[in-house]
Amino acid sequence: MSDLELEIKSLIIETLNLEEIGPQDIDSAEPLFVEGLGLDSIDALELGMAIQKTYGLKFDPDKDDVKSHFASVRNLAQFVAAGTGKAASE
Repeated sequence: MSDLELEIKSLIIETLNLEEIGPQDIDSAEPLFVEGLGLDSIDALELGMAIQKTYGLKFDPDKDDVKSHFASVRNLAQFVAAGTGKAASE
């Protein structure tokens, strides 16, 4: 797991108050919504705002690729890496 994926997992847990799980409990490739972690649209809004605040990135809700960015922790890490220059993987 890359440092950026770990950061994003911690951000998800902190932002959504998921106190019963730790970063090691979230599979980077697992879906974040519906199945997998089971997040919903309200969680997506909160997480999107946290990513904007933390990394200074903005999502364009009118673009089709927004859904793919939120598909998994790995996809979010790739999006953040592309926007900030941080390494998405080891």
